[in-house]
Parts: sequence; C-alpha cells; structure tokens
Amino acid sequence: MSIGTQRLAGNADWLAPLTLYADSPSTRIVAVAGADGIAIQELLTRLAQRWMAGGARVAGVVEETSPGLPKSCGGARLRNLRTTAAYEIYQDLGPRSTACCLDARGFAEACQHVVDDIAECDVVVLSKFGKLEADRGGLLAAFTAAALLEKPVLTAVSPAFADSYRAFVGPFGGFAPPDEDMLHAWGRLARAPSMAD
Repeated sequence: MSIGTQRLAGNADWLAPLTLYADSPSTRIVAVAGADGIAIQELLTRLAQRWMAGGARVAGVVEETSPGLPKSCGGARLRNLRTTAAYEIYQDLGPRSTACCLDARGFAEACQHVVDDIAECDVVVLSKFGKLEADRGGLLAAFTAAALLEKPVLTAVSPAFADSYRAFVGPFGGFAPPDEDMLHAWGRLARAPSMAD
C-alpha cells in the first residue's frame, strides 16, 4: 500500500508526482531522488549503518567524495559497505579531454564483490542507477542479482536516467524522497524480521 503521492520541492517536474513506498515491502527497488548527489550518498551510508547496527546483513557500495577535488581527479570512489574496500571509478584523461572519465573497471570490480555478497545479505544498497547502468553496465549485474534473489535494493537516480530506471524496475520499483525515517521503515518492512530494531 502506498502512503500517497507528493510533490518534492526544489526539483524538476520529473519527480512529481511520486508514489512513496515506505510502507510497501512489495516494492523491492527504491531510488532516492530529490536532493543533491552527495546528500543522497550520505543518506544511503547512514541507512546502511543503521541497518547493520540493528543486525542486518547489508551488501553494496556507496559513492564517497573528497572535498575540494573534482571527481575526475580522484575526488570520488565507491566504498564497499561490508568490507570497506575502495574502488576508483574515475580516470584522469587530462585537462583537455571531453570524453567520459568514468572508469568501467572500478565499477566492474565493485559490482562483482557486491554480487558475491548478495545471496547472504538482507538488503542491498547501490550508489546509483546512472549512465553506466542505463547502458547495461556499471552496477547493473548487482541490481539484477538482487532482483533475482528477491532482495530489497536502495539506490539513487538522477533525472537524466529516470526513464531508464523506470524501464528496468517496472512494477517492482519506485522512487522515494530523501526521508531517512521513512526509508529506514521501508527497509525494516522489506526484510523483516531480520532488520527489525
């Protein structure tokens, strides 16, 4: 059952209306939208930490940024939530390059480690459904493995990839605002009783 439809302030029309899924454990993949990327990654990290503190087994990765460094100069990496391993995801192509600086190798390594953990976890947290996933790469294998094993997934998505995300998740996914308490409740419901705290 949905808790309603709301318009999120401060963002584009693609977010409105959003069906919110905090009380629906049948919604298996939830993408957080409606805040900047750094704030959402921090939210995903806090939620994973709360679930783990409550005894849940969490598999996944979040994106970390280093203040003052552009992403393309090593200012961002993926961090494994279980092992704390770091994966470099940007390559320095030089100051004049206009090519995409995402490093598919870092994503592939991170993804394989997450896939290896999914069977034994209670919930999966994946940094985002973005450009690489829309192009059938990046962390898509982890999204797919979680779906096949019926594990709940918390992720993020930007407006540019919302249509690709919708096409991938179909009726099994949705969007939610960056509301920590609501998302924490969704996680507990989606994987009760092991996540009850």
